[in-house]
Amino acid sequence: MSKKIKILVVDDEEIVRNSLAEWLMEDGHAVGTAENGLKALEMVKEEEWDIAMVDLKMPKMDGLEFMEKAKEISPGLQIIIITAYATVHTAVQAMKMGAYDYLIKPCDPEEISLLVKRLIENQTLVREVDHLRKELTKRYRFHDLVSKSPKMQKIFEFAMTVSKSNSNILILGESGTGKELLARAIHNESYRKEGPFVPVSCVALPETLLESEFFGYEKGAFTNAFNTKKGKFELANGGTIFLDEIGDITPKLQMSLLRVIQEKEIMRLGGITPIKLDIRIIAATNRDLKKAVEEGLFREDLYYRLNVISIEMPPLRERKEDIPYLAEFFIHKFNIEMGKQIKKVSESGLKMLMDYHWPGNVRELENVIERAMVVCKEQTISVEDLNLTQKLSPEGESVKDKSIKAVEKEHILKILRENNWNIQRSAEILDIDRVTLYNKIKKYGLKE
Repeated sequence: MSKKIKILVVDDEEIVRNSLAEWLMEDGHAVGTAENGLKALEMVKEEEWDIAMVDLKMPKMDGLEFMEKAKEISPGLQIIIITAYATVHTAVQAMKMGAYDYLIKPCDPEEISLLVKRLIENQTLVREVDHLRKELTKRYRFHDLVSKSPKMQKIFEFAMTVSKSNSNILILGESGTGKELLARAIHNESYRKEGPFVPVSCVALPETLLESEFFGYEKGAFTNAFNTKKGKFELANGGTIFLDEIGDITPKLQMSLLRVIQEKEIMRLGGITPIKLDIRIIAATNRDLKKAVEEGLFREDLYYRLNVISIEMPPLRERKEDIPYLAEFFIHKFNIEMGKQIKKVSESGLKMLMDYHWPGNVRELENVIERAMVVCKEQTISVEDLNLTQKLSPEGESVKDKSIKAVEKEHILKILRENNWNIQRSAEILDIDRVTLYNKIKKYGLKE
């Protein structure tokens, strides 16, 4: 049986006070009454109330003063102001001070019921979202990772074993396969779990900024360096640093990183004192680093320093048995975020998900489910809600339009997706310059 909502009615008019109490009790709520703000304040001190319905104009202590003092005692107490037409402006001011809403006398029982119901639903949603935020920021461990795939279970077992060591790890796999989640799980199962986990995207910033992001800088090291700033390596001291898309760093930065690994220390830009490090490096990439080494694009010595232990994350199309479980997980997650009660994906919708190629992997599946839940009007997600029809083919791409323009558009989009929308890398693969690629993205209206 659900807990009764406790509502405190505060009004100096006995007939109003008793009428409100009776209506609220008929709705199944537990109700207390007080004839003035002072008595109500004592009641708030003595026991916990969910809602207080308070008259704005009362002798001894008015509604605004009561609200201010009651909130200090019980911050979670929700206040509904009761007012006459002449004081509506003051009621609006009360809402700015933290009141949930206001009612105008004479009060309508149906309006009261709807207002209280809406407030309760709102508070329930706030609590659920707060719970979700805590869930999303918790320490991920291997049992939190969603997978029924035997291939993934073997990866988790191996990762669990190597998490106990201090060796550097290189995680390989396409974009969206969950490389950072695995890195977090490894960190949280290691003896470094009480230390920080610091993720760094190596493609998010140009080389000059990435170097200061890595190593920090001293005050006055360059123009606009008004204060000393710690770099990501220093912030990760005692814990783990996760270098995402490590295959994209420049030769100069590769050399700097190699020196850090060898000497276990860093120097801030503009600094003169080395800072000793005690960190574990987990790197990740969606590029073929071995091939990059052979082509002279990535230092061989750095590759072997990072690749002490290698873990390869399979794409979603190679573990399709996980799709139903991942879809269920994302539905639960977005139900809480959106305040919805969607139960599942329809059988035809699930078949569509299983048939799709998933170039964006788990991240793309999450986006598809989120979009479907936004437009879904029933309790079951339909084929139409999923909006994958135009994308389906044996290879997972649209084959309806065979024109040169359409083929070029599809090919550019495919390369961009495969490279996580890294413009420089995509332009190199397409054998065009960055400006041409930007123009084609604009021409075809491509969006990340």
